[in-house]
Amino acid sequence: MSKEKHKTTFMQNEKINIQFLGGAGTVTGSKYLVEALGKKIMIDCGLFQGIKKLRLLNWDSLPIDPAEIDVVLLTHAHLDHTGYLPRLVKSGFKKSIWGTAPTIDITEIILKDSAKINEEEAEQANKGGFSKHSPAKPLYNLKDAQRAIQHLKKIESNKWISLFENIKVRFQYNGHILGATFIELDIAGKLLVFSGDIGRKDDLLLSPPSQPGKADILFVESTYGDRLHPIDKVENLIHDIVHDVWEDKGTLIIPSFAVERTQTLMYLFWQLRKKGRMPDIPIYMDSPMGDNVLDVFYNTSGWHKLTKKECTEMCEYIHIVESYKETWEIIDKKRSKIIIAGSGMVSGGRVLTYLTKYIDNPKTRLLLVGFQAEGTRGRQLLNGIHEVKIYGKYYPVEAQVLNIQSLSAHADQAELLNWMGAIKNTPEHVFIVHGEAQASDVLRVKIKDKFGWECSIPELNSMVSFDLVTKAEGV
Repeated sequence: MSKEKHKTTFMQNEKINIQFLGGAGTVTGSKYLVEALGKKIMIDCGLFQGIKKLRLLNWDSLPIDPAEIDVVLLTHAHLDHTGYLPRLVKSGFKKSIWGTAPTIDITEIILKDSAKINEEEAEQANKGGFSKHSPAKPLYNLKDAQRAIQHLKKIESNKWISLFENIKVRFQYNGHILGATFIELDIAGKLLVFSGDIGRKDDLLLSPPSQPGKADILFVESTYGDRLHPIDKVENLIHDIVHDVWEDKGTLIIPSFAVERTQTLMYLFWQLRKKGRMPDIPIYMDSPMGDNVLDVFYNTSGWHKLTKKECTEMCEYIHIVESYKETWEIIDKKRSKIIIAGSGMVSGGRVLTYLTKYIDNPKTRLLLVGFQAEGTRGRQLLNGIHEVKIYGKYYPVEAQVLNIQSLSAHADQAELLNWMGAIKNTPEHVFIVHGEAQASDVLRVKIKDKFGWECSIPELNSMVSFDLVTKAEGV
């Protein structure tokens, strides 16, 4: 038997096993384990966020041995795709974590910030006595984050790179946030495509996502799989809100994701100012992580639309807060102001400090500008909750809660279908991931009706197997 025939026979006896360790039945906690040809490859390694039932999963040991994972591949840097890395490394993972250059830079920023928030929340819980654990401990600390950061490696995008024998990978531009990609994993000729989070066609700062031309097995996000984003001129919406706040002598607070959303908001305010459409109202960007991400924007101009000059001018217009002491100085200023502060789902960060002082004031506007996961304060506020719990204490919600959906960095249903529309072959199977139940199921039906593709919504920790040449088992 020739060497080539022997190799082909070997391939036909091999399976690809895929286990859904996160991002299944929920928007958060993305983790997908691919086992094939004697190798274990993890795609993303995110934290669960939202309802307590999900958050508690972050404390559980994975149903696999992290020491046996050969590599981790990151689609992008958001916490729900990278935030579990310190726990993974602490549990025994010893290999490399690959992502694009901006993804690696931002992941380092996010992990440090997340560790700091974990430490601060544990400290506050112990001081305030509002945790049932004694003492309350952080999910991970800064030392854990630093150990994970040592495993981060930068990889080129838009280029096939050999991972192992008969396994290669390619990272393709995907919009959404700086450095984000979808991942193509070629295993002995069978192509697995992981969408990561797909960006918008007409993003203010980022180019339209690239599209896969082929996929044998497709994993597609469904955050907004059941809806279309409003067709609004965001600049006009922001203008009207700002002038309403100015006339009311109030305060506008915008909880914002530090990566891309904060920079988009800064860009919008800067553009309004250049056009003479902004009143004389101070704007503060109070997010240490957002400040660090601005540095990444400045140094990676090829990944977004802004020039270095534009980045500089934008940052000169908006006051960037440099210390927690300054946060309190801003609170003491009685005049109207705009505050952009983390975090985007109101789950932690500097925005909580502002809310403890402003949310009970009817002249305050709280503007939500991104997806609010189930169980987060952001979702509760969006749904009209009359009081909100912060650091163990309840605060009445008298502020006006506003929402702009068209600022989302996630593709809506039409954009998701358009992204998939470039695939020329019929995939063996499509897995609908990274979505709440309704959004995922609506998208499943839509894909089936539009393309005729076989789709399913995997359950957490479920496993499926594919033959390297034929069809799936266990779907």
